[in-house]
Amino acid sequence: MEATFWHNKWETNEIGFHEKEYNPGLTRHFSGLDLPSGSRVFVPLCGKTRDIHWLLKEGFKVVGAELSELAVKQLFEELQTQPAVEDTASGKIYTAPGIQVFTGDIFQLTGNSIGRIDGIYDRAALVALPDSMRKKYTEHLRAITDTAPQLVITFTYDQAHMDGPPFSVPAAEIETFYAPFYQLKQVQDSEVKGGLKGQCEARINVWQLIEKA
Repeated sequence: MEATFWHNKWETNEIGFHEKEYNPGLTRHFSGLDLPSGSRVFVPLCGKTRDIHWLLKEGFKVVGAELSELAVKQLFEELQTQPAVEDTASGKIYTAPGIQVFTGDIFQLTGNSIGRIDGIYDRAALVALPDSMRKKYTEHLRAITDTAPQLVITFTYDQAHMDGPPFSVPAAEIETFYAPFYQLKQVQDSEVKGGLKGQCEARINVWQLIEKA
């Protein structure tokens, strides 16, 4: 997707993808990654997700990446904390106790810039990207996080009835991108009540990805 697409979504407040409550897939299944309190969790394409509030409340440290600086500003407003802002070669970094969010192109981030990552929570990144970008994204994500364990939430539906985002990401793609590097466990496969965006039948899938020994 072009960057202007997402900037326009935030500038016009067309953010139906923003959930007002914690994602049930996160609260039910994140513990399966077996990360101790204080672990650094990377949240790619994080927006201003409420899920960050939950991760912080549970004692995790959050490292986010988000294209829209407007979304990042709104995130910290809702966290009711005043971040320090630093300009770097990777873009602006917003930092407050327990949280650091990078603004700009996620593909410009490096492992050195984000530091050690203990786990990844991908609710809105993989499904936001068209199939032409997903291989590049998954390879980049593994590279900058040293193949950290992941909780990944995806949708499956017939894109003949509706196109994304969020896009349909079938199990075969998860296996293609990640099976060589992770043990895959699908921990949820359930119907999206009311359909995706109220337009078509869909299923929500939650995956735990644990690095192979």
